[in-house]
Amino acid sequence: MSSEELLHHITLTLVPQIGDVHLKTLLRHFGSATAILKAGRRELECIPGIGSVRASAIRRTGDLNRAEEEMKFMEKFGIIPVPYGTPEYPTRLQHCHDAPAMLYFKGNGAINEQRVLSIVGTRAPSHYGKEWLTAAIEDLTPFKPLIVSGLAYGIDTIAHRQALKSGLSTIGVLAHGLDRIYPHVNKSMAREMTAAGGLLTEFMSGTHPDAQHFPQRNRIVAGLADGILVVETGRKGGSMITADLANSYHRDVFALPGRVTDEKSSGCLRLIQDHRAQAVTSAQDIIEALNWDQDAQKKKVRQPTLFPDPDPQEKEIIDFLQDKDAQQMDEMLHRITLKPPEMAAALLRLEMCGRLEVLPGKRYRLL
Repeated sequence: MSSEELLHHITLTLVPQIGDVHLKTLLRHFGSATAILKAGRRELECIPGIGSVRASAIRRTGDLNRAEEEMKFMEKFGIIPVPYGTPEYPTRLQHCHDAPAMLYFKGNGAINEQRVLSIVGTRAPSHYGKEWLTAAIEDLTPFKPLIVSGLAYGIDTIAHRQALKSGLSTIGVLAHGLDRIYPHVNKSMAREMTAAGGLLTEFMSGTHPDAQHFPQRNRIVAGLADGILVVETGRKGGSMITADLANSYHRDVFALPGRVTDEKSSGCLRLIQDHRAQAVTSAQDIIEALNWDQDAQKKKVRQPTLFPDPDPQEKEIIDFLQDKDAQQMDEMLHRITLKPPEMAAALLRLEMCGRLEVLPGKRYRLL
C-alpha cells in the first residue's frame, strides 16, 4: 500500500459518521481509500447504507493533519499499519462483519498463525484457575499456537506470561493507543511480547483506555482465534461479552468448569449450561475440538474417492480455495456464482471424497 493510500485510509477512519462496517463497504465498492475521497457526493449516496449525511461527511473530509501525525508516530516507533483489505490483515478477523477497518501492530510475530487460541477470564483468578491455565498452556506448547489475550490483570497476564515462558508467540489486544500500556504494571511484559509476538490495537495514538473501548477490543480477541478459552468469570463482564461475540462469529468456545458455589465459576457454568461453550478439563479437550492433533489426523483412514473427477460446481470451489487459507461458506458464496443449496451439496461431495476438510467455525480448506 502506498503512503498516499495509507494516509487516506487512516483519514477515513476519522470521519465521525463512518464506522467500520460502512468504511469496509466503501472500500469493497471503490477499491481504495483514495478513490473514496475522490468520489462525488451523488456517487457516494448510491452506496447502500451511506446516504446523504455520510456522503456529505466524507466530502467534507479535507484535513489530513491528524492522519499525517499518526503516520509519523508509526514511523518513529516502528508501528506496522494493518489496513483492511491488505494481505497482512488477520485472515480470520476479516470475515467478521464488524471487524476494524484499520489495525496498528507493534511486534515481530505473525498475526496469521496456523493455530490461534484466545484466552480470557477474571482479573482476580483463584489458585485453581492459575494452576489449571498454566498447565494447559504447557500441554498446548507442542502444537505451537499463537496465544491471544487482552493484557489485563489476572487470567490475561497469566496467559501471556506462560506463553512467553513456554516459547510461544503471544499477542496482546489493547483498548487504547500504542503510545501507552495499561495496566502500567505489564509494561515490561509487553516489551517482551513485542519480541515474541506483539501488541495489536484499532486505536490511534493518544487514545486512552476508556471503558467503552474494552468491549470494542473484545471483538478482536474473539475474531482473531480458532477458539476462545474462558477461565473463571462471573456472569457479567468482558469475558462473557467475548464469549458471546465468539459464538456470533462461529468460533469454538471453551469454558473451565468449577464449583457451583464459586462466583468466579458462575459465568463459565452458565456458558456450559446454555450450550454456548464446551466444558474442558484439560488441554487435550481443546486440541481434539480444534483438530490440532496432527498425529491422530495422520492415522485417520480416508474414505475411498467416490467422485474422481470434479464436476463444474466442485471445480469452481476447488479453484477458489486453491492456495488459500481456510474460508467460511459465507465468504465463498460472496465470491463464487453458486447458489447456497448448490454450494452446500458440492462441499459435501468434496468432503466425502477426501478433497476437502471442514474446520471449526464452518470453515473449509483443500486437502
